[in-house]
Amino acid sequence: MEKLRLRTVLGNQPHVQAVKSGELRSELFDLDFTAFTPTNAAFKPMVRERAFDVCEMAIVTYLMARAHGKPLVLLPAAMVGRFQHGHALYRADRGTLMPADLEGKRVGIRSFTTTTGAWMRGILANDHGVNLDRINWVTFEDPHVAEYIDSTERAPKGRAILQMLKDGELDAVLGETSSDPALKPLFADPAAEAARWYARHGVVPVNHLVVVTQQLATSRPDVVRGLYELLKRAKANAGPPDVPDLLPFGVEANRKPLELMIDYCVQQALIPRRVTVDELFDDTTRDLN
Repeated sequence: MEKLRLRTVLGNQPHVQAVKSGELRSELFDLDFTAFTPTNAAFKPMVRERAFDVCEMAIVTYLMARAHGKPLVLLPAAMVGRFQHGHALYRADRGTLMPADLEGKRVGIRSFTTTTGAWMRGILANDHGVNLDRINWVTFEDPHVAEYIDSTERAPKGRAILQMLKDGELDAVLGETSSDPALKPLFADPAAEAARWYARHGVVPVNHLVVVTQQLATSRPDVVRGLYELLKRAKANAGPPDVPDLLPFGVEANRKPLELMIDYCVQQALIPRRVTVDELFDDTTRDLN
């Protein structure tokens, strides 16, 4: 059978470098990489046009795409995972701002549907009792999934999120980090807060996994399984994972973060109904571990 060439977008994370460099290859397919900076710029054309055969994708984008019937199939291969507590900022000269103080404030976020934003809002609502409906959300980009109706306030065209924060046009922002001394993290000790959150929930907040087109999964399930095994080998070659492993591979390893993110997405009306983790995969990917 002819060797396939797969149009592919993956970020530059260390655990995929052996695949991107060609050090690790498959006998079934070759990967033709297209570079996107940032990687999330590829999500919209993948969702809307199926512009690639294989694409890294934020999990919230995938959940929303699936809810709107997009023909994509998820692989349980984490590309980006991180604790989120350091990705919230406010102005240092405004005194101390606590999570509960965000109610009634103007909070900026790149897009309301970003995965980091969904994680942070879930943390604020469920661990700190914040009423998300009482926050005035200001966004800067459209959702990747065109069918989602974004009712947030749109920032003026050309304005930068951190500059609006520094200028006092926003009270806080989510999904951003900065070393600027004029800005402070919402959580005074993000690492300690993340450790407490992990001890409570036992969940690694996964941001990006991998999707393939449904056409590829249906026509060449052997290739899709081979892709997963290739990525898994690359991760193993990159060395032992951190503890906890921020880049889980396999359906079972991703089950808890996916369950929690599904709950958060339902709470935040990003998807219309709760789905099971097993529903996110097809017959080709459901048993990958």
